[in-house]
Amino acid sequence: MAGVHQQDRWAQWLLQRRDGGDPDVRERGAAMLARCRDGVLDGAAIAPGDVVLDVGSGDGLIGLAALDRVGEGGQVIFSDISADLLDECRRHAAAGGVPDRCRFVMASADDLRGIADESVDVVTTRSVLIYVDRKQEAFAEFYRVLRPGGRLSIFEPINSFAAEAGHHLFGFDLTPVADLVTKLRQAYASVPPDQDPMLNFDERDLLRWARTAGFSQLALDYRAELDVPEPLPTGDWEVLKNTAPNPLAPTFAEAAAQTLTEPERDRLDSHVRAILAAGTPGRKTLATAYLRAVHP
Repeated sequence: MAGVHQQDRWAQWLLQRRDGGDPDVRERGAAMLARCRDGVLDGAAIAPGDVVLDVGSGDGLIGLAALDRVGEGGQVIFSDISADLLDECRRHAAAGGVPDRCRFVMASADDLRGIADESVDVVTTRSVLIYVDRKQEAFAEFYRVLRPGGRLSIFEPINSFAAEAGHHLFGFDLTPVADLVTKLRQAYASVPPDQDPMLNFDERDLLRWARTAGFSQLALDYRAELDVPEPLPTGDWEVLKNTAPNPLAPTFAEAAAQTLTEPERDRLDSHVRAILAAGTPGRKTLATAYLRAVHP
């Protein structure tokens, strides 16, 4: 009997671990994702008939919406390193009756060899470069595949900002369990920050890489928020602790299992549940950047 297919970590996170498998949390996150999607697409200035390459297409957030903008005469190329997520995009395209206007390419952002030189009008990405070691090479690939006059529109979280601010676990006050937090962080510190592609760059690097690649008309919108109260997607700690902050990280429950004893896990759970029971909002600390550029 054939074994059950195990989805890769990228698909597992996008389709399950990002929201703890909770449909209400997923729905609440959809509004934020929609704003990000529209920001990237608006920055791309897509016209009917364009060919759009969505790099790191994931579950199709950007690429599927781009189909409406390119119209009947356009095409969207979905590119990702995950075969499972490309299959997910194929399913959505088939369900929408638009597979003939889609192309699917398995490739990384820094090696788009399946895409011909000067063959697309727009390149989009969302939260992709944070996973790429060779970011300058990725910008060179974006430049290579774009036609003269083509547009680049990307969104990236600037994770170094939150890391420098010491943000952790929804911004809760964890002072009474600071000893546990120190241990918990060990599960997330796999490499030094200056070697971690998620942390070793900021918005100025995005501009530098784009300019070095040859892009012109660079415009970057940067937003930083520090310790801003924000309602949590749910007050259920059992759901929250089974979410993971990114595809490469453990869930909070997994991190606790790796680093804390059972009594220590119970103490952390009790502290967080008391915070949630009091209706205390989370606190958001993050920075984000939208970058737009043109192939001259």
